[in-house]
Amino acid sequence: IVIVGFGNALNLTDGLDGLAIAPVMIAAGTFGVICYLVGRVDYSQYLGIPHVAGVGELSTILGALLGASLGFLWYNAPPARVFMGDTGSLALGGLLGSVAVATKHEIVLVIVGGLFVLETLSVMLQVAVFKRTGKRVFLMAPIHHHFEKLGWQEPTIVIRFWIISVIFAIAGLATLKLR
Repeated sequence: IVIVGFGNALNLTDGLDGLAIAPVMIAAGTFGVICYLVGRVDYSQYLGIPHVAGVGELSTILGALLGASLGFLWYNAPPARVFMGDTGSLALGGLLGSVAVATKHEIVLVIVGGLFVLETLSVMLQVAVFKRTGKRVFLMAPIHHHFEKLGWQEPTIVIRFWIISVIFAIAGLATLKLR
């Protein structure tokens, strides 16, 4: 559920130039730290989190994802010349979900990837309410399109969603010590 769910959540988020890739980078960086901590016996004991032998090696994959994402963002910045599409978004979401499962931090992924969760919930809410009442909650779902319909400029939406993603990542990292 986590792997498929996050693949689809990231796919729903990928609707504006640069919108999905920066939150992926933020989540990858956050989970790179989590992988490192979970993979070390001393840190995992100190933080009271489950130790998973060998999972620290996933930090390398997430570091490679960060580098590749920077290269992608160079060409995906408005106006985009390269698009992620379903293939990229499903793969990246699946990778984040797989890392969360491997580190046994699925709930933390829901927090760190809170932007993806909000985008998905906006679609689910829109569909459920529309099927029941015939009325729309948002002007258009996912929610980033709602803000477009309200007249917000694309760069404004993208940058504000990046900021929200950073806040979710900080909250996710804070859960490591708050247990």
